[in-house]
Amino acid sequence: MQTPIQPAIFLGHGSPMNAIEDNQFTAMWEQLGKQFPKPKAILAISAHWMTNNVAVTAMSKPRTIHDFGGFPPALFAANYPAPGSPELAQRISQLLGPMHVHQDHTWGLDHGTWSVLIKMYPAADIPIVQLSLNLHEGEDFHFRLGKQLASLRDEGIMIIASGNIVHNLRRLDMRIDGYDWAQRFDTQIQEAILREDFASVVNYTQYGQDAQLSVPTVEHYLPLLYVLGAKREGDQIAIVNKELVMGAISMTSVVITHPN
Repeated sequence: MQTPIQPAIFLGHGSPMNAIEDNQFTAMWEQLGKQFPKPKAILAISAHWMTNNVAVTAMSKPRTIHDFGGFPPALFAANYPAPGSPELAQRISQLLGPMHVHQDHTWGLDHGTWSVLIKMYPAADIPIVQLSLNLHEGEDFHFRLGKQLASLRDEGIMIIASGNIVHNLRRLDMRIDGYDWAQRFDTQIQEAILREDFASVVNYTQYGQDAQLSVPTVEHYLPLLYVLGAKREGDQIAIVNKELVMGAISMTSVVITHPN
């Protein structure tokens, strides 16, 4: 029996509190977890593991990292004891060769990964490998890595990237849903994705001040590029959770699937 081609999914993760709250965004994550055949493993790309190289978690039991502050004790008590997969870490190294991929044994699963997976796959029984973001490289580098990793989907590996298209913590405002500039940028990126103009998404700075305000630092935007790079011929693209929260955070998520 042929292994179903797994999806590539970018999730706007928003506040870490989503890990212990129930809302329209987490309901969609739960739905996505039930929608597809259970993957053999998950490759996760999180906005919260920034490095000066390319690394993968290579341990068999990654720790749950609480990389945030100022939240209630219930969030710090949350644990996601999913296994790792040294075998998948090695497979990623093969696909990205001859570039060196550091086999990391110290990181674990940060909240960009576990805060969404705790809703998608609450049993924590799917092996997970996290891939770091090499911030010494430009946007096109991350898109190309997504292309190199796309074949994992044929091997039963789901690719899940987590960040936010709009992420400006300095402009948060609880009184509004979204600033005009945030709404414009989020909409322009959505439209470019749907028409498969991925070059415009990679070269997002062309959107001027809207882009500067929406992406003041690049780490939350880069995970999206891996998922777009992982799109295969014949795939379908859907955009879900198309909302802005607290003025300057986009929950917009992209689901790329193959009609198996």
